[in-house]
Amino acid sequence: MNDVIMIKYGEIILKGQNRPLFEEKLIKNIKFKINGLGEYKIKKMQATIYIEPKDPSYPYEEAIARLLTVFGIVSVTRAKHLKKDMEQVKAEALRCMEALRGKVKTFKVESKRSDKKFPLKSPDINQEVGNYLYDHLNGIIDVDVHHPEAVLRVEIRDEGAYVYASKEKGPGGLPVGINGKAALLLSGGIDSPAAGFLMARRGVELIGVHFHSYPYTSERAKQKVVDLAKVLTRYCDKFKLFVVPFTDIQLEINDKFPSEYMTLIMRRYMMKISERIAEREGARALVTGESLGQVASQTMYALHVTNSAVTLPVFRPLIGLDKEDIVGISRRMGAFDISIQPYEDCCTVFTPKHPKTKPMLDVVERIEAKVDMSKMVDEAVENAEVIALQYEAEM
Repeated sequence: MNDVIMIKYGEIILKGQNRPLFEEKLIKNIKFKINGLGEYKIKKMQATIYIEPKDPSYPYEEAIARLLTVFGIVSVTRAKHLKKDMEQVKAEALRCMEALRGKVKTFKVESKRSDKKFPLKSPDINQEVGNYLYDHLNGIIDVDVHHPEAVLRVEIRDEGAYVYASKEKGPGGLPVGINGKAALLLSGGIDSPAAGFLMARRGVELIGVHFHSYPYTSERAKQKVVDLAKVLTRYCDKFKLFVVPFTDIQLEINDKFPSEYMTLIMRRYMMKISERIAEREGARALVTGESLGQVASQTMYALHVTNSAVTLPVFRPLIGLDKEDIVGISRRMGAFDISIQPYEDCCTVFTPKHPKTKPMLDVVERIEAKVDMSKMVDEAVENAEVIALQYEAEM
């Protein structure tokens, strides 16, 4: 009898002939996340990944906490691996339920039998284990098959039986890196980190591009963005952040272009610079935190004009969400308290009083053509500071 960590995944099962690629990537990400915790053996059978520690003192709770930030995982469980012997199964089931005394009042038994040679079917296992528990718990924890506070689970598989009474819900999605790389335009606000979180959840590896307008934006504002990037490493494992010096470009835009187009043109140059960095880093898309209609630069007209500044696809995972939805994602990923710190952002510098909400692309392109800013763009790309971040466990 030994304890194992059982990891289950969902969407990956549907990937057909490509499924092994997804599974291999998930296992690679799992190994990275639990690196340094101790020696273990890892194996995959029947749509489940098993981590079998070699030392009984293995830090199971820390490992599970780390695994709950790995995209692609649906659930994580610490289970007891037993022989396929009902007496052993019932004894372990009782031990699990006794550990819940005073914590829950009702339970039920759920079983799965993937080993069809096992003599008892799932309903029979449920009944035998349930009756045994009911008899030995002396009414302290009652049976409730409809709305139980705890579920005792028994799995009869080819290699043995597994018994457990707790299961942690994982983040789901797809393993990071399986769907290529994209450049996230990362500000210090709530939206862009949430957008990055959602894209990472779809298996996208991220790099970040942040626009820093010193001295109009402070070093504290820059550090805030670095801290948000560190939050993303909890889920992405690594994150390369490019901090682009943007002051000269903003001053030039403020000086040379009509004020009502200033924010829009600024956004276009952000996209152009981000695309240059993305292509250099092998990223095949840009990601922004824009939500339709949230501000003047995020109307349908404005987004069309912004998109037209680049040739790479632009992903906007928040496009149909309202602010309450986005705040919920920010809280869930652990970024909200950082995002609301009151440090200025370059997008708030030189904000026009009456921005254009229905800009026409041909008009914007004519305005832009009057000023050659190609040299300034080249310098911004070349002078970007690169900050390489990697996941660090919070022990």
